[in-house]
Amino acid sequence: MIEILLEWMSHYGVLIIGVTTLLSCLALPVPSSLMMLTAGGFIASGDLTALPVISFAFAGAVFGDQIGYHLGRGFGTRILSRLSRNPKRAKLAQKATDYLRKRGTVAVFFSRWLVSPLGPYVNLAGGASSMSWMRFSSASFTGEAVWVLFYVSTGYVFADRIVEISSLLGNASGALAAGTVTILLGFWLRHSLRSGQARKPADNSD
Repeated sequence: MIEILLEWMSHYGVLIIGVTTLLSCLALPVPSSLMMLTAGGFIASGDLTALPVISFAFAGAVFGDQIGYHLGRGFGTRILSRLSRNPKRAKLAQKATDYLRKRGTVAVFFSRWLVSPLGPYVNLAGGASSMSWMRFSSASFTGEAVWVLFYVSTGYVFADRIVEISSLLGNASGALAAGTVTILLGFWLRHSLRSGQARKPADNSD
């Protein structure tokens, strides 16, 4: 697989990255995360430039989300009904619908990268449930930015071990993403505590 990806990358460059991220957001079985890892390796070797890679990957992902959302708006009930004929897809669609109902825009954000198998189904469910376009899009944009930057930068840092890293991420992506969230929450909590301590003297002086 990696040999084919390298050949595609050498022929089509950033275009193939945008196409694969778009297709993956429509629940098609394309190795978009592996393509971004590979692109990061090409950036490290000087064969590709970071800005076009990130831009095309992000644009493809966002465009794919928008297609899914608007398909859900127009044909959501019909599409979800058809998906129910496949047990595996029916299970994912139901999980996505329940997740979206409970979490709203948070579900859209985390399904871009933390629980990415649900992403395409959250897009459809978001449109079918008439979630506002602005709420959906803001969560989609930020979530896809996390996804793209994480994989491209990982490929850049570990350029000489793409195959091993892709296997590791495939087996433990949820744990890695959860770890990232934990670290970010830790920084936020520390910042909040420091801010609270900084305000104490002012509060006591009243």
